[in-house]
Amino acid sequence: MKSITPTELRQNLYNLLDQVLETGIPLEISRKGKRLRIAPVETLDKLQCLVSRPEVINGDPEDLVALSWEGEINLDLP
Repeated sequence: MKSITPTELRQNLYNLLDQVLETGIPLEISRKGKRLRIAPVETLDKLQCLVSRPEVINGDPEDLVALSWEGEINLDLP
């Protein structure tokens, strides 16, 4: 959680509020030894933040379903 002063909040209010809304991470403000928190009311869907990376899998993704690692590992541990 990011902690800022009231002066920093005043200077960047709209940017900081947008950041809280986009990330879902609360913002903490310290004033006179006390702490205040700005947090979104709705919970953010974590899957919504995922970035599509279609180039990660080279080949047919369906081939991964039937992939067997049994011949690649040795589970005979001492």
